[in-house]
Amino acid sequence: MERSIGFKERRYIEELRILTRSVAVDCLVDERFDRIIYVIKPGDMGLAIGKKGENIRKMQKVLGKRIEMVEYAEEEKDFITNIFKPAEVVAVRADETGEKLDVFVGEKSHLGIAIGKGGSTVEKARMLVKRFFGHEIGDVILNEEEEEA
Repeated sequence: MERSIGFKERRYIEELRILTRSVAVDCLVDERFDRIIYVIKPGDMGLAIGKKGENIRKMQKVLGKRIEMVEYAEEEKDFITNIFKPAEVVAVRADETGEKLDVFVGEKSHLGIAIGKGGSTVEKARMLVKRFFGHEIGDVILNEEEEEA
């Protein structure tokens, strides 16, 4: 999937590298939710977050926006699981039409976490999955099969 990173995004990525010494694969500026979403190189997540989240707080103070971080993964399902963390994603399947990917969470309590306040987490997933894999995210659904077992 072809991605282009603009000047503003490059600046934010460089700012992250300077302040945290971690490497970002990509960066999205989400004006709707007034946040910057970093896609962090696998293995650099701890470095990017910092002890007790101090690096995220430092970045938020410097940039004046909310900072969110997602660890990149080569496999689409693993990447989607990383986006929805801390919610437990048990499956990712194509919907009936085969055009969108539905995300299944394991517990009812994780449904709200997966959707996010005002749908912010679902929107983050839609933007990132479209950008990296070219697919659309459909619905976030409670996995009923797990409930019955």
